[in-house]
Amino acid sequence: MPRALKGAARRQAKRRWFKAAKGYRGARGTQWRRVKEQVTRSGVYAYRDRRNRKREMRRLWITRITAACMSREIRYSQLIAGLKHANIELNRKMLSEIAICDPAAFDAIVEQAKAGLASGTKQAA
Repeated sequence: MPRALKGAARRQAKRRWFKAAKGYRGARGTQWRRVKEQVTRSGVYAYRDRRNRKREMRRLWITRITAACMSREIRYSQLIAGLKHANIELNRKMLSEIAICDPAAFDAIVEQAKAGLASGTKQAA
């Protein structure tokens, strides 16, 4: 009895892999074994870089906040500590947006952070 070769199911599965490899250059988009390797590797890169993107965005927000703090003569770490002592819960994304779009509001936040920092140091001492 002849061996079953999976027929249409195999063709459909290959079609899905080749569709995922659309746009890849050379053998990576045309040869079955290379397509499987590259699509798998691409999935790994995509998974990793979805997490790295979040990390990079947080670094960007912190850099922007640091630049805004420098012009107001306060360090980034002091700003964050002051906000915690003043019980102001703003994430770094929002702080960055405020620093860029509304400098007057950021000035007010910095003043509250400085006041919170002053009260926080008195409590610790």
